[in-house]
Amino acid sequence: MTELSDLYTYSSALGDSESDAGTFRVDIGPAGPTFQWSDGMYRLHGYRRGEVVPTMELLFAHKHPDDRGRCEEIVTQVSTTGGFFCMYHRLVDAHGRTRRVLTSGEAFLGPDGTVVALEGVTVDLSRTLQRETEETAKEAVAGATATRTVIDQARGILMGQLKLGSDDAFQMLVSTSSHRNVKLVVVAAELVKLANSPEARTYLDRAVRAIQLHSRTAHAGGRRAG
Repeated sequence: MTELSDLYTYSSALGDSESDAGTFRVDIGPAGPTFQWSDGMYRLHGYRRGEVVPTMELLFAHKHPDDRGRCEEIVTQVSTTGGFFCMYHRLVDAHGRTRRVLTSGEAFLGPDGTVVALEGVTVDLSRTLQRETEETAKEAVAGATATRTVIDQARGILMGQLKLGSDDAFQMLVSTSSHRNVKLVVVAAELVKLANSPEARTYLDRAVRAIQLHSRTAHAGGRRAG
């Protein structure tokens, strides 16, 4: 019997690194299904070739308990009707490690219209998903840090221009943000940009007075409402 070869895989999130993957074939005959696994399929399940004999029972035993039922339904369906299938699910290997994998393939029909074989691939997406999650988290932290820096700079400008305390300067920015119905960071960024412009003195004074006016209006409205 010819052994199945593995796949060449590529994950953009991992640079030049490959994601582990394997190929499989299941021949369905009167005596039951017969499995062929590539070396990659054994690795994904935590084995080496020769340590176990692939069976349907072994296959489903390694599905995550929360995913097993749906995977069984899909395999049963394609084993009856044929066609393509694709399953994103969790696989628990022989060492207890949970992998997030994508299994896709096709069920082939014989001359009499019954399914005679399933062929497909399983790709381990765990490292790719982890890397992308880490990158997203880093970007979120960087964005939050940049936002905080801009707001702190704007608060410092108001403190210096109007001789205010830190809390009062921040509340002025908040009041202006609410009055203009724009995000706080946008108000802060505009003020910082003006402070760094060649015409800083004229335009900055106007912007500070406008923020001061918005703050007074907000406080006056709050007193009247009470």
